[in-house]
Amino acid sequence: MNQNKLYECTIIIDGGFEDAAIETAMTEAKNVISSKGGKIESVLEVGRRKMAYPIQKKTVGYYAHVEFTSEPASIAEMEKAFRYDENILRFLIVQLSSQLLEMRKRVEKYSVVIGSPEDQVEETSEEPKTGSRR
Repeated sequence: MNQNKLYECTIIIDGGFEDAAIETAMTEAKNVISSKGGKIESVLEVGRRKMAYPIQKKTVGYYAHVEFTSEPASIAEMEKAFRYDENILRFLIVQLSSQLLEMRKRVEKYSVVIGSPEDQVEETSEEPKTGSRR
C-alpha cells in the first residue's frame, strides 16, 4: 500500500544566472517533481543569498523551498534527476513529520517576518542607549 507523504525540497540554484535562467531552472525543478508523481502544495522562492561557503566556486545562490506530496518510492527518482541537473548546486528533500509541522505552526505564530510592518515598528521604537561615564 503506497501512501502519499508530505515532503519539503530545498533547492539552491546558481545565483549568477540571469532572472530568466533562474525561472527556467525553477520550472524544470517543478516539472521533475510533477513528472515523478508529486503534487506541489506550495513554493517559496527566497531569492538570492550569499552562501555560507562556496559551492563549485560560487558564492551566491538562489534559494527556493517546494512543499509537495508524493509516494516515498518516487523520491529516489527525483533526487537522481536533481543530481544530474547542472543548474542546481544543492538540494535536500526531507519528509515533514507531524511533530515538525506542529513546531512550524508555533514558530509562525510568534515570529515576525523580516521586512514586515511589525518588524519596522520594532526597529523604530528602539532608542539609542547612552552610557554615563563617571
